[in-house]
Formats: sequence, C-alpha cells, structure tokens
Amino acid sequence: MKRREFITLIGGAAAAWPLTARAQQAERVRRIGVLMAMTADDPESAPRLAAFAQGLQQSGWTIGQNVRVDYRWSGGNADNMRKYVAEMVTLAPDIILAHSSAAVAPLLQATRTIPIVFTTVSDPVGAGYVDSLARPGGNATGFLVWEYSIAAKWLELLKEIAPRVTRAAVLRESAIAAGPGQFAVIQAAAPSLGVELRVVDMREVGEIERAITAFAQSANGGLIVTGSPWAVSHRGLIVALAARHRLPAVYYGSYFVTGGGLISYGPDFTDQFRRAAAYVDRILRGEKPADLPVQAPTKYELVINLKTAKALGIEMPASVLARADEVIE
Repeated sequence: MKRREFITLIGGAAAAWPLTARAQQAERVRRIGVLMAMTADDPESAPRLAAFAQGLQQSGWTIGQNVRVDYRWSGGNADNMRKYVAEMVTLAPDIILAHSSAAVAPLLQATRTIPIVFTTVSDPVGAGYVDSLARPGGNATGFLVWEYSIAAKWLELLKEIAPRVTRAAVLRESAIAAGPGQFAVIQAAAPSLGVELRVVDMREVGEIERAITAFAQSANGGLIVTGSPWAVSHRGLIVALAARHRLPAVYYGSYFVTGGGLISYGPDFTDQFRRAAAYVDRILRGEKPADLPVQAPTKYELVINLKTAKALGIEMPASVLARADEVIE
C-alpha cells in the first residue's frame, strides 16, 4: 500500500475501518506491463495506448487507481527489446501487453508463466507462440494483425492504381516470420498480374536507400511495403524514397499515407489495442490465456492520399475511390 493511501485510510472514522480495509484488499492495485516496438513520441503510439486505456476503463480498470501500467519502448531495436523484456519479467506484473512479434518472441523465451496478450502478430502458430488459434494452450494469446493472404491484395491494388507497373520492389523484414510469409503470397500472385519482383530486405537505412535507388533506374516500377516493426520506425524514410524516385507505393498501414504515402490497405491497429484491453480484463479476473482464442482483425481500412497521387501523375480510378474509407486531399 502506498504511504498516501495509508494515511488516508487511518484518517477515517474508527467505525469505518473494517469495511474500508476489506474494500482496499478487494481492490488491490493490479500491475500491467506494456512492451511497445515503437517509440514513445511516435504519433501512432498515443492513440493506440489511449484506446487500450479506454478499453480498460470500460471494463472497470482505471490507470492510477486500481491498475498500474509500466511502459517500455524499444523503438524497433532488437537489443533494446531484449533488455526491456528482462526488466519487465523482473517486475513480475500480473499481465503483459506485447506489441508485435518483436516483443512476443523474446518474452516467451523469458517467461512461460506471466500471462501475455499480444497485438499485431502475423503468424503466432507458425512462430510457435501458440498451439492453435482456437486453443492457444500456453501463457499467450491475442490478436492477429492479418492473414498472409492480404499481401496479394497489395499487389492487386498496385496494378489497379498504376496499370503500367511491370516491376515491384517488395520491402520485407526477413528476420521476422511475417517477412518471408507475406513475400511468398505476393510472389505467388505476381505471374498472373505480369509483375516481376525484387526483394529489398529492411535491415539498414543505407541498404534500403541504395536498393531503391538502383531499382528506380528502370521504368515501370512500383513499391510494396510489407508489415514490420522496422518499417514502422523508418516510415518517414520509406515514404521519402518513394516520392524522390516517383514510385507508386502500396503500404500496409494508414500512418504511411497520412505521412505522405500514396495508398494503404490494412487493419485498424488502434482497434486492436482497444480489443486487447478486453482480454487483459478477462485474464485479470481469472481466465487463462490458454483458453482464449487468438482473434483476427474486424476492421480494415483503405486510405488514399490524392495530393501524393497528383504529384506522381496518377489519376486514381473511380472504383478505388469508391472503396476508400479515407481520402486525404
């Protein structure tokens, strides 16, 4: 019990002591750890965690009152994540919210007892995080960012908005399961769409710049950015390179488009954090991650930046505009 709470407690009337003591015991402060694969000042961080806090409150948990939250931010750096995972496990929270595979993988190496709810993970079964989607079986459950099949839609969308594209550079992070998985789906769809692919691994800034510059030397090129923590952390660079080399680009998240990218199709990431709060609530109240099925996204968004389209000389098809959830002018 905190000192301030103790002083408040003993300052009450003596007759109220038994009732107050029982209430304090029943409403003990629970502890939640949050591991983010982003930075604290990333514009995407605040709305996601605000949605999580709102979801907790709707379930009866108020941060600073009956629940405490400890945050750690890796900024997409694997060494930082390993360090913060060790710190988090030492804190022994009641539950940990883990953002992306970048957090889940080292967490499950560090603990098989602390409950984990994850968000934005591509293939938890293939990665070994859970036994199955329906029955996770261990100490982790959560929310899929998407099924790999969505990657084919990125290539289809690129051809729809830029029919002349016959070459596509696919940015992927091969160090996580999603990288090869998403690329395999794009690779399977490419022949029927008449598109030749070039893989660009997202590892170092200089490597990305050199690869895209070389790719852009030939005509009829386009860009597909697959999902990864590295892409989130370096999205400003990726959008700038696409603009500099006049490459029509399809992204997996709307925050690329609000930052100047051309078009995106993907899940509502903020909604995942809101839904994760409901799982955190259920586990804090006694349910086990092993029994809570991994859930798929329920909201997908198509976002278009018409200002960027105009700069690239692209006239957005009416069929695409009609499907858009948001159009930035």
